[in-house]
Amino acid sequence: MEPRAARRSSLRAQLFPPRSGPRPPFAGAAVLVTGASGGIGAATARRLAGAGARLALHGRDRSVLDDLAEETGGIVMVADLTAPGAASQLVADTEERLGPLDIVVSSAGVGWAGDFVTMDPGTVDCLLTLNLSAHVHLARAVLPGMVKRGRGHLVLVGSIAGHVGVRQEAVYSAAKSGLAGLATALRHELAPTGVEVSLVSPAVVATAFFDRRGRPYDRSRPRPIPAERVAAAVEAAVRRGRPRLIVPPWMGLPVAVAAVAPGLYHRLAARWG
Repeated sequence: MEPRAARRSSLRAQLFPPRSGPRPPFAGAAVLVTGASGGIGAATARRLAGAGARLALHGRDRSVLDDLAEETGGIVMVADLTAPGAASQLVADTEERLGPLDIVVSSAGVGWAGDFVTMDPGTVDCLLTLNLSAHVHLARAVLPGMVKRGRGHLVLVGSIAGHVGVRQEAVYSAAKSGLAGLATALRHELAPTGVEVSLVSPAVVATAFFDRRGRPYDRSRPRPIPAERVAAAVEAAVRRGRPRLIVPPWMGLPVAVAAVAPGLYHRLAARWG
């Protein structure tokens, strides 16, 4: 191949890398799922258990986790990820019982809806800590071992709010936007190591999330989807090495509009909510 053609081929490969093929099966893989006492985390745990994974189920509600552990054969790891050092301790305790982690699904989170200007400062700190800082510290705890072994996959469960922003969910949107940035930066940084990072961003999911945030979901669109669809996206992200998945996929359209035509998106959002 001539030097110019070789350079052109090399540039094409860098700009348009081939899509990764199917990943090895989950059978026997050591997997930590955080937030497993919630809807998305529990659905993900069930799906990965069905694929043969060995599970560590993290959450704060032991009774829910005990039932899920009996169903999936996983081990229960109760921890409050808002506490200093909790993420590192969780990873250490999990790997002591389960062995080196192959996959981590970081799905713990909490919501809140209301006026930003009247929001309680403690609630602000809680949302930023659990929806962003806890994920950062969990990644810092688990990634060194994965890098050393030259393999592993971290899946961060974000939100459509992190891509477009949602009215009366300003702090939640900000935290999830930070999570999206974290996923992109880590993916670039870890590309040479063999460790992969994926971001799965669901829109509205039919779970108890909205009951806990203090306001029910009252919009006609997008319609809530079952947590099992998000769990399927998590599995697909790992199997196919997908860097980002939006669930449902059609919600990628408003994300694209917000990115390339923010003024238009703002007008549409103001009209349609």
